[in-house]
Parts: sequence; structure tokens; C-alpha cells
Amino acid sequence: MSNIQNKVVIITGASSGIGEATAKELASKGAKVVLAARREDRLKEIQKEIKFNGGQAIYQVTDVTSYEQMEKLASYALTEFGKIDVMINNAGIMPLSAISEIKITEWEKMIDVNIKGVTYGVAAVLPSMKENKVGHIINGSAVAGHVVFPTSSIYSGTKYAVRAITEGLRKEECRNNIRTTIISPGPTSTELTNSISDLGLRNFIVESAKEAIDPSSVARAIAFAIGEPDNVAINEMIIRPTLQEM
Repeated sequence: MSNIQNKVVIITGASSGIGEATAKELASKGAKVVLAARREDRLKEIQKEIKFNGGQAIYQVTDVTSYEQMEKLASYALTEFGKIDVMINNAGIMPLSAISEIKITEWEKMIDVNIKGVTYGVAAVLPSMKENKVGHIINGSAVAGHVVFPTSSIYSGTKYAVRAITEGLRKEECRNNIRTTIISPGPTSTELTNSISDLGLRNFIVESAKEAIDPSSVARAIAFAIGEPDNVAINEMIIRPTLQEM
């Protein structure tokens, strides 16, 4: 039996892109997925598709920047399924801009979603995982969390932070049999570029990322990490388009 079978998996940012692809991939392998995002119409559609294909899925509208809502999400998963095996902190935004443009509001949103959203997700599920002495927390970073590009400074800062937080979590909780994985995708065909407010920059990024990988490739990598035996931790994965140099 697959190590994914019957695992309860919470996925934030599940309404599109990598989150949606991961939910469908894991559900097809027998996981019980808990979908979380802000767009209820999309969550309903994805839940319906998963169920139509024989999988199990529930959803809760959730804003990851609210710790209260993240706690409620974890509580909902525990109430419905009795446990939380995996937490995938996938939600993120990428409003790229040069520092000189001083887009304070966009910086704050990135910090709230990309950093606080991850820490709130960890905090919401860690108590039950520690109590059960088993669990797996998967946090979404990016290639930009390894390499800084012009206009990516603040975004890269948030993704470097995710890597640091996850590595610290690994060292603190490995003795409790809690696995951690950092997923760092390169350009991926998602809605992430929609958050770039500078239309010229957005079009440039979209044009320069024509080799972007499909979200299903990242989903399969996540499934691989989860599917390994519980005594094996795939701690970090970088997933680039073959043509990407940096």
C-alpha cells in the first residue's frame, strides 16, 4: 500500500496552480485532502472533480494571513478526519518590483502571505503532530529562495525566510518523527504572475518564462516526498525547467 493512502493532507493555496494539481495528484493516490484558499467557487469545483474521480476531499475558505482561520482549518481537518498527517503550506504571492519603487503595501502583503502564512500553518498543525509523534510539513519556497534576481529582492527575501524556518523546524522536531520538506520550483504555469502590478514587468516575466513547467510536475515531486517511508525525509527539492540557467 502506498504511504500516501489514507493520509490526511491540508493544502493551502489549493484553488489553482500547484495547490490544485497537488490536491488532485494526492487524492488520486488515496489521500484525504483538505482544500484551503479564499475562492470558494474554485474550491467547490476542485472538490467536485476529485469526488467525481473517486477521491476524498473537503474544503474550508481560509485566509492564511489569519492565524485564527488557520487554527480553524486545522480543527476542521481533525474533526472531519481525526488526524493531520501532512501540511502543505503552498499559498504565496509574487508582486515583483524594484526596491526603488518603494511598494510598501506589496512588500507587506508578501511578508504576510509568504512568511506569516507559512508560520501560521506550522503553528496550527504542530501540536497534534507532536502529540501523535508523526507528521510531515511541506513548505513552498522557490528558486528565488536560492538566487536573487533584479526586482525579486523582497520576494526572494520571503522565500529565503521559508527555507530558514523550515530547516530550523527540521532540527527542532526530527526527534518527534516530524518530517519537513522545502519545495523550490522555478517558473511554473500558475497565476503567480497575476500579482505583479507593473504590467510591463508582468509581461516581461511571462514572456521570459515560456519554458515554465506544468504544476503537475511539482505535484508529482510533492507526492514523491510524501510517499517515502515515514523514516525517510526528503528535506529539499529544487525543480527547474531544463532550460533555466540560474
